[in-house]
Amino acid sequence: MMIDTGAIVSATEANQNFSKVARLAEQKGRVVVFKNNRPKLLVIDLDREPQIEMTEDEKLDFVASRILREHKAAFEELAK
Repeated sequence: MMIDTGAIVSATEANQNFSKVARLAEQKGRVVVFKNNRPKLLVIDLDREPQIEMTEDEKLDFVASRILREHKAAFEELAK
């Protein structure tokens, strides 16, 4: 994978200013997060990145399942 040097951020910077990383991913399509001077994470804009093609319904299902998983206890309590 070719890495655009203008789309590299450090893990520290990503941790402290994720909104900047998100904006950069929207502009460039992807951002590579480096940790200990090595590529560690890839942040992608799902609307622009051809590597991962999802329909709008698939994107919604993905996000919905993550929300349900993260807040399962709260949803179970609401269901009572």
